[in-house]
Amino acid sequence: MLFAFGGTGANVTALHTLVGPGDAVLCTEWAHIHVDECGAPERLTGAKLVPLPSADGRLTPDQVEEACGALGDQHHVQPAVVSLTQATEVGAVWTADQIAAVAEAAHRRGLRVHVDGARLANAVAALGRPVRELTEAGVDVLTFGGTKNGMVFGEAVVWLDPALATRARFARKQAGQLPSKTRFVAAQFEAALADGLWLRAATHANAMAALLAERAAAVPGVTPSRPPRPTRSSP
Repeated sequence: MLFAFGGTGANVTALHTLVGPGDAVLCTEWAHIHVDECGAPERLTGAKLVPLPSADGRLTPDQVEEACGALGDQHHVQPAVVSLTQATEVGAVWTADQIAAVAEAAHRRGLRVHVDGARLANAVAALGRPVRELTEAGVDVLTFGGTKNGMVFGEAVVWLDPALATRARFARKQAGQLPSKTRFVAAQFEAALADGLWLRAATHANAMAALLAERAAAVPGVTPSRPPRPTRSSP
């Protein structure tokens, strides 16, 4: 596990350890790495992002299988990673079974699975399931968000398969994500994780999203595009 400053740098660090020349990262058209990171993953890792259509920001095993049709063809980029966002950019959450199904399709083709967990805490709170159930469903590398869960700054990149982290420290340094005072990031994570503060903060955020949707819906002419997710806390 390594700390980074922010979500973009953490995602770049994670992906950089999984790709090589001519590789591609499969994601959805909504993915933060595709829409909101100013091309950083492509520029800094050298891999091509391949955005796939999705109504709710979630991929399907069939999409992964179809995208692998050109594996072995030197004229096409080679899918090497499937990147999922938990929760998605449009508010959907991945269940453990859904992650496992996509991960199985990816691993069968030799691909790795990355999860952009900038809002992982919100997903855990919404699902009411233990975080390990979601991360151990076939995830290889996880970006665990702190910034969007109340920290001043800081993310953690977790390699669930330590063998994938052999180049991690160098990838982080090249991405400009090695904090000179890493202890200030670590201290925030220690405080957040020590007594469940991270989950309480996410549960509160989910509740406030539900309240905002309720109040906004009462305004004449305003219709929320989609309902907020449930606000249950994890056991």
